[in-house]
Amino acid sequence: MSLDDRQDFARRLQQHRGIVVKVAATYAGNPDDRADLAQEIAAQLWHAYPRYDPQRPFSTWMYRIALNVAISHVRSATRGAQPESWDDARHDIADPHAHDHETRQQVDLLYRFIHAQPPLDRALLLLYLEDHSYREMADVLGLSETNVATKISRLKQRVRTEL
Repeated sequence: MSLDDRQDFARRLQQHRGIVVKVAATYAGNPDDRADLAQEIAAQLWHAYPRYDPQRPFSTWMYRIALNVAISHVRSATRGAQPESWDDARHDIADPHAHDHETRQQVDLLYRFIHAQPPLDRALLLLYLEDHSYREMADVLGLSETNVATKISRLKQRVRTEL
């Protein structure tokens, strides 16, 4: 990879680093695990960068890789293990602007709900909360738009029911 390519990758990674932080926060239960997962995501992005198609949005490509790495992380970590414990500091990552107690409680409840979901549903909720279109979600996750719409509808109903 040329120096220009390396610099372009570093610039793009820095520009979209929030994606890595949010995915790691959604799929890892404590600060050390989040840092390890974020580092693994960055490494996989680096390895995949030569195959990135500049005709497609970088953020979509980045989400796809980050979520695949995170889902693989969850699957390998949970084989025969107890579920991760929830780190109460996570809500600060989820919504740093949530200063009042009630808002923090609501954000914490939502992220506890998200954390309890299977990996694919976590990805859908994360992308939905980031205001991605169904088309973008479908592209990132390799699903049809109809499938995304159905799954999001069901998840929204479960949020209403369970929270």
